[in-house]
Order: sequence, then structure tokens, then C-alpha cells
Amino acid sequence: MNKFKIFSLALVVSATAAKAQDINQAKKAIDAEQFEKAKTLLKSMIKAKPSDGEANFVLGNVYLNQSVVDSAKIYYNNGLQASDKKNLSYIGLGQLDLDAKNTAAAQANFTLATKDMRKKDVNEFIYIARAYMNSENPDYKSAVDILKRALLVDPQNAQALLAIGDAYYGSNNQNDAYKSYRDAFTADNTLLRAKMQLGVLLKGAKSYDEAIKSFNEVIALDANYGPVYRELAETYYKWARNKPSTSKVNLQNAITNYEKYLSLTDYSMDSKMRHADFLILVKDYKQLETVANKMIAQDKVNPRIYRYLGYAAYENGNVDVAIKSIEDFIKAPGNKVIGRDYYYLGLSKIKKGTAADGTVDQAAFDAGLADIKKAVELEPLVVEEFADFGKELFGKKQYDQAAAIFELGANNAESKNYLDDSVYYGISLYYGNASKPKENRDAVALAKADAVFDKILTTAPNYDEAYIYKARINSLLDKDDMIIKNYEEYVAKITAKGAEEVAKPAVVKKFVEAYNSIGAAYANTDKVKAIEYFNKTLVLDPANSYATQSIKALK
Repeated sequence: MNKFKIFSLALVVSATAAKAQDINQAKKAIDAEQFEKAKTLLKSMIKAKPSDGEANFVLGNVYLNQSVVDSAKIYYNNGLQASDKKNLSYIGLGQLDLDAKNTAAAQANFTLATKDMRKKDVNEFIYIARAYMNSENPDYKSAVDILKRALLVDPQNAQALLAIGDAYYGSNNQNDAYKSYRDAFTADNTLLRAKMQLGVLLKGAKSYDEAIKSFNEVIALDANYGPVYRELAETYYKWARNKPSTSKVNLQNAITNYEKYLSLTDYSMDSKMRHADFLILVKDYKQLETVANKMIAQDKVNPRIYRYLGYAAYENGNVDVAIKSIEDFIKAPGNKVIGRDYYYLGLSKIKKGTAADGTVDQAAFDAGLADIKKAVELEPLVVEEFADFGKELFGKKQYDQAAAIFELGANNAESKNYLDDSVYYGISLYYGNASKPKENRDAVALAKADAVFDKILTTAPNYDEAYIYKARINSLLDKDDMIIKNYEEYVAKITAKGAEEVAKPAVVKKFVEAYNSIGAAYANTDKVKAIEYFNKTLVLDPANSYATQSIKALK
């Protein structure tokens, strides 16, 4: 899952007790991920006192966390007009600069935010560090540096310790993150997020049972702290993924805990969107389609809902709904289209063009493949999702279409399926031509297949089957010298592994294929050599009729 932007805002005692209580309630709601409640509280405060700079800044942060940038800007700019703590809004504007990759402008805003700080103040440092971490272009080093300044002023500041723990966590410094979270909770044992983050570190280390124990310790302190149930849900989900034998039970635990998390947040449209994201992760598409339809009934103008409905409809076999929903999402102005959107659109078009016998209409396949290629352009590693679909086409002997799918993975060396996809790409090209008459064979495709197996041997030199396929491909191309070269290479590689390997029935069968094919390749140029190889076949398979008849014809 995407790393959640952490909004552990400093719970600072303000000069006015009533005002402090209100702002602290809003911050606690934010920490509990009850964003709608926080927005209501903050808007009420601003209405009562428009000059409240901190309330405007914090509300801007909430909107920015929800990617509502225009609203965030409005509140930051309102905060600049405030008479109280207006300097904080420069930090919000600084984060917007960081998002735009304008580091110089961000630093200028941060300088304005800190220029009138008192010597004992640290909150501006904490907020700036959060801006560096929560930016779309996070800079954890800068966050650590500025938090060290805060801790020099106030070494036991729990929020600064929590924030530097997050900065260390973001930069994969697990040891310092653990120490900082522990120290933050020691400094303030009501700071449950610090305690929870200790479990997050265990989850990241795949110590799932220990992570669950740690999260349950947080629940023992406060059973109504919502975020811990989200972490539990993610932990059970990852445990299910990493240990398939636990999948059924742990996926159900994941769903149960996520529903508990939702019950403790605000059931806002934003939280329902997060729920939909999680249902995609756990592949609960029936529930996702139900949730998406309910969201559409509640909010007909939010186009992101159509993404969820499209995904779910495809997985549930409703391809017409899937195509319309995803196309509606893609064409809506201002939507940020991701690779997965085109991935599902392409698969939906292909599925729509698939007949009852499993064959795919070529026009539908081509239309779907065009969208799939758009998906890969946007997110190259989405190719990792295609393997099962490619194998399904291969299993139905739709080799040309399988090759088109596997080619995408074979062209991405960063994919975890790179080698497997490359092999399937090569053999799909081979089998797509093997049954065709000589005049109908695609020599260009066969040359690509031969080159693919060369790449495979560079990546995996011990993949001996590559020599067999290269020999077969060159047999279709009538290249006798390459037939001989590749079969001999295969025989030499296997023979070097010892008699036990050579004696395996599958290997004997391939040796017979190799000797007969080499014999046939020599037949027109060197009869002695040809007979020598056919005799090698008969040593392994005395009843082999092809070798016997070939020797008779050559004598």
C-alpha cells in the first residue's frame, strides 16, 4: 500500500485555554484519521475567529493530505492574513513548492516561517519536517536535519521524537526509527501513534506475529484508536500474501480489521475511498462492486468511484459496465489516470471479444492490447500483472496473442517475471510458426525468438532448454549450421552434468531429437556425419524408425 502521510501534529498548549482545547481536539481527530470531524472543528474555529492562523494552516494540511490542493491553497493564503501564527501557512505553501519540485521557493517559505521564532520554539521545525516527508517528492534527510535542531532545543519533545522516527523510517533506517519511536512513547505514554509505529517496523520486517502482538498492546491501551486496526488489516493482508497457507484466514482477518478501522473513523467519502483501495488489495471484488455502487448513489460527481466500479465489474465478469466505467473515469477532466486503469480497460475489451470456446476476436484483442501498452507506458512494472493472462492464451494455443502479451514483460528487465516472460515469449513465437507451412512462416518473428533465447542465456546461462528452442527455431528457418550448433551445445551441456542426468527419460527424448535433427542437417552435405548421428539415436532408441529409415536412404 502507499505509505500513509502521517499527521501527528504537535499538541501545543496555547495561550487561550478554550482555543487550545479546540485545536487539540482537531489534531487528535487528525491523528485518529477522522478527517471530516477535524475539518468540521477547524471550520468552526475559523468561523468564530477568522484571524486564527494555526486553524487555517492545519485545515490546509488536511485538504492537502486528501489531495484537494485548491482548498489547501485557500486556507494557507487565509492563514497569511491572520494576526495569530500566520507564519505557519508559509510552511504549507512550502510543501506545495516541494510538490512542484521548486526547492528554492520552498526553502524561502520555510525561512519566512521561522524568522521570528523564539529560542524555545520547536513546532515550526516539526511542521517543516513533516512538509519534507509528506511532499510528493519526500526529502527525509532534510527532515532529519531540521528535527535534530528541534531536539537540541527540546530533547524530550515527544512529537519531535515521533517525527524523526518517521523520517528515519522513510529513509529505511530501521534502528534509529525504532529508538526514536520508543523514546517518543517514553516521553509521552499517551502518544499511541509512536507505540503503533513500533509494530509497523515489525510488519516491515515480515515479523507478522510479533507485529500483531505489538498492535494488540496499543489496543489494550485504547481500543478505540482507529489507525491501529488499519495497520492490523495491512499486516494480516501481507501475511496472507507471503504465506499462502494462511491466506483464507488472514484475508478475512484483514477485512474484519479494516471494517473496524472504518467504524472508528468518519465514514466520509474519503474513508470509503480508502476502503475501496483496500478491497482491491485483498481482491474482494464482489464487495468492491457493492461499495462502489453505494458510493455512486451517495456522490454522483466523484469520478474516482468509476475506477473502482470498473475494476470490480471486470473481475466479476460485467465487461460492458467495466468498459463504460473506466472510460468515463479516464475522460473526466482533471483525473490522474494510472497504468492500472488502462490495464483493466484493455483486459475488459479483450474479454468482451472472447467467444464461448475461448478464442479472441483479433480486432478486440488489438484494441485491448493498445490500452495495455498505454498501461505499461505509465507504469512499466504493471507487466508483472500479465503473466497469468498470457499463460491462459498460451494454454488455449493462441500463440500469436500470447506472444504479444509476453513481449511486454520480456522487454522489461526490472520485472520480477522477466525471465519467465522471456521464455514464454520465445516459445510462443516458435509454436505460433511451428505448425504453419514453410511459405507462411514469419521469419521476422522467428528471428526475434532466436534473439530472445540469446538474451535468456545471457541472464540465465544454465537454462539449457534455450539451446533446444534455438535449434528448433533454426530448423523452421532451414539454417542447418545453426541447427547443428545449438543441438550440439545442448548435448555437451547436459553430458557435462553426468550419466545420471543423461539417463533421465525426458533428457533421452531430447537427445534423440538432437541426434536425429543433426543427422538430417548433415544429410545433404556429409553423409558419414549424418549416419554417425543417426547411429547415436539408435543407441538410445533402437526402435527409432526415423533413424533406421534415414540410414537406409543414405547408404
